[in-house]
Amino acid sequence: MSSTQGLGDQAYRQAGVDYAVLDEGKRRAVKAAVETSQHLEKRGGSVEEGSRGESAFVFTIGDQTLATVMEGLGTKSIIARAVAEEGASHFDDVAYDTVAAIINDLCCVGARPLVVSAYFATGTPDWFNREEWHQQLIEGWFEACVAAGCTWGGGESPSLSDLVNADDIELAGSAVGEIPKGRKAILGQDLADGDEIVLVASTGLHANGSSLARLIAERLDDGYAKVLPSGTTLGEALLRRSYMYSELVESILDAELPVRYLSHLTGHGFLKLMRPTYNHTYCIERLLPVPDVLDFLVAEAGMDARVAYSTFNMGHGFAIYCGKGSGVKVVEAAKKKGLEAIVAGRVESGERRIVIEPLGIEYGSDELRLGPDQ
Repeated sequence: MSSTQGLGDQAYRQAGVDYAVLDEGKRRAVKAAVETSQHLEKRGGSVEEGSRGESAFVFTIGDQTLATVMEGLGTKSIIARAVAEEGASHFDDVAYDTVAAIINDLCCVGARPLVVSAYFATGTPDWFNREEWHQQLIEGWFEACVAAGCTWGGGESPSLSDLVNADDIELAGSAVGEIPKGRKAILGQDLADGDEIVLVASTGLHANGSSLARLIAERLDDGYAKVLPSGTTLGEALLRRSYMYSELVESILDAELPVRYLSHLTGHGFLKLMRPTYNHTYCIERLLPVPDVLDFLVAEAGMDARVAYSTFNMGHGFAIYCGKGSGVKVVEAAKKKGLEAIVAGRVESGERRIVIEPLGIEYGSDELRLGPDQ
């Protein structure tokens, strides 16, 4: 048994991430935020309160319905720095991943991306003297904006001595999108018994699980140079660019397919399948292949399937809930965008829970608490 096995469901806590504490903090913040809704109303707008706790916040002003989101990459940039110091720079990929994380959240409410802004925080301005790293960062952010069809509006690059490690950079950003006229925000309000769940593939880690991946790499003799069964190194596999799903979402909404809900499977893994606050059971009958990098991390951490699927995306980056009989059309639309997808399951009436039938796993609603009343 390797030195990292046996971590089990304590793995994330050992890596410095405790979702129970983080989610409680989010709920307290959301409750306070609700008290500020009146200020938008004074300016002639209104808040879509049902969007609080969702992937993006929705509000109206005049005849426009807008959505906004702020998101960060987490500690994946530390992996990029460690791998770059060994000779392979991937700062373009982590910049792209940051935008993908932002836009993938934004499109979950049915919003088309308009503007994205960047936040590059360092421990010292000297970080930007590494011209190759900085140029790659700019190129990756630019490429992601082009892929999302949105404008890079600006940003902030603070130097935070003692708060950010002098060798590292914190990547985050925000975005604004528009719900097209004639449509309403997608918040799960139309979910019904018999709806189908389409799961769309991920490229691997995406923007979730980096702290645990770093912990595992630190305990390996070869570190990020560890060669996986596919022949690629652990570092290369961890830094593989995330998929961006906004173009797929736009295409199926423009085709007027009956989309009921959209979920970006990041933190909490498959628990995000029951993010809608309504009482439904989500039954998963089929699963996509697990990328070897995630198989490796799960094995090294000694996770069982139940913990693994509530920690990583396990090869599933996005979920599209659609009307009965339309799942095949969503899968076809995904394939046209070069994305692997399957009609994986269904929505049933019943208590709020997830059942992953091939693995014999069930998760209850008490295991995912994100909104102000959850």
